[in-house]
Amino acid sequence: MSGLKYEIIRRLIGVLLLAILFAVPFTTPINEYLSIPKDVVTFHNQSPLEVPKLDNVQVASQNGSIQAIDSSFYTSEPGTGELFYEVSGLPIKKVNVSILDDIKVIPGGQSVGVQLHTKGVLVVGHHLVNGKNGPLSPGEDAEIRVGDVILEINGHQIESMEEVRPYVEKAGKENESMDLKIKRDSKMVNATIKPIMDKKESQYQLGLYIRDSAAGIGTVSFYDPKTKKYGALGHVISDMDTKKPIDIHEGTIVKSNVTSIEKGNNGIPGEKQAQFSIDRNKIGSITKNSPFGIFGKLNESIKNGMYDKPMPIALSADVKEGPGKILTVIEGEKVEEFDVEIVSSVSQKTPATKGMVIKVTDPELLKKTGGIVQGMSGSPIIQDGKVIGAVTHVFVNDPTSGYGVHIEWMLEAAGINIYKNETEAS
Repeated sequence: MSGLKYEIIRRLIGVLLLAILFAVPFTTPINEYLSIPKDVVTFHNQSPLEVPKLDNVQVASQNGSIQAIDSSFYTSEPGTGELFYEVSGLPIKKVNVSILDDIKVIPGGQSVGVQLHTKGVLVVGHHLVNGKNGPLSPGEDAEIRVGDVILEINGHQIESMEEVRPYVEKAGKENESMDLKIKRDSKMVNATIKPIMDKKESQYQLGLYIRDSAAGIGTVSFYDPKTKKYGALGHVISDMDTKKPIDIHEGTIVKSNVTSIEKGNNGIPGEKQAQFSIDRNKIGSITKNSPFGIFGKLNESIKNGMYDKPMPIALSADVKEGPGKILTVIEGEKVEEFDVEIVSSVSQKTPATKGMVIKVTDPELLKKTGGIVQGMSGSPIIQDGKVIGAVTHVFVNDPTSGYGVHIEWMLEAAGINIYKNETEAS
C-alpha cells in the first residue's frame, strides 16, 4: 500500500513540475524578458531608440554611440552600440545595436508609362508556314521554345526584330540554315533553323512569333534626390504571353495621364486606363527589372504636391499594424493621398516580396476604384511620417486588399545600400 501511495505522489509531483515548466514562459516577468531582442537596427537622427521596458530593471548604455536622456536612448553617430539590462547593477541581458546612416527619400505616387526593350528578341509563340511540302514550323522543328531569347544569329548580336528579317531572307535565298545563340532561362543553348518560303505571304519565314519590347503603366514609389535613383511598380514586369520576367536591354519611363478606372470586383481585378507617348515626356531610364520593381535614374526631379521633401524610411521590423496612407493617381496626373490599414507586416531579415498585407479603408478610393487596381502597383505606403513600402499586388477575390513590399528591399534593388555602415563595421 505504501508503495502505491509513493507512486501516486511521484506522479503528482511530475505533473506539477511539468505544469510549472509550461507555465513559466507565460508569466509576465518571463514573457517580458523573452521579448527583449538580441539585436536591434535603427537609424541615426530619427526617433528615440525603442526597447522593451521591464519593471524594477534598469537599462544602461556602455557605448558612446548611444546616449540616455530622461530614460530614453538616442544615437549620437552611425556605428554600433550596446545596451545592458541590469538588476541591482548586475547585467542580465545584452542588446547589440546597429546604427545606420539616416536614409531619406522622396515618396512618389506619380502615374508613369513604361517601355522595356529586351536583350535580343523574345520568342512568344509558334506558327505554321505554308511551304511547298505542306504546313511546317521550322521553329518547332528546331526545338526553339516559347520564352527563349534569341541573342545572336550567325555570330552577330541581335537587338531588335527589324534586325532578324535580313538574316532570314539571305538564308532563304541561299538555301542555308541559320545558327542561333539562345538564352533559355539561365542557360545558353545553340540551335540551327532553316527558313521556308510561305506560298501565301511570298516571303521566307521561321514559324516563330517574336517580340522585342513591352509597355504598360505603373506608379513611382520613391526618388532619391542625391543619386537621382528611383524605384517603381514594386514587382517584376513579365511578358504577357510567356509569363516570364523580361530581361531588359534598356527602358524608359514617361509621364502618363489616367483617363478612367475600371472598378475591381470579386474575382476580377480593376485597372487604370492611361494615355502616354513613349516619344514625349521622358522622365527617366530603366536599367533594372527585378522582383522588387523597376529601377533606374530620373532625368529631372518629380513632385507629387504633398510630400516633396525627403522623408525617413522604416525598416520592416519597425512597421506596425494599424493606419497608413498610400499616394496614387486616379484621375489625370494629380497625386492624391488615401487611407489604408496595415493588416499585417513581417519583420524580414532577407529580401522578400510579400512583406505586408494592406487593406484600403478610404471611402473615396473604394467608391472610385473598388480598392487596389492594376496600375496602382508601386504606390508608396506611408506610416507615422515614414516611407515603409509600396503596393505590389491585389487579392483577386478581395480587391480591397493586397500585398506590399518593404521599402528597404526596393532601396537595395535600386543600389542604395542602407546597411553600408553595418557592413563596414563587420
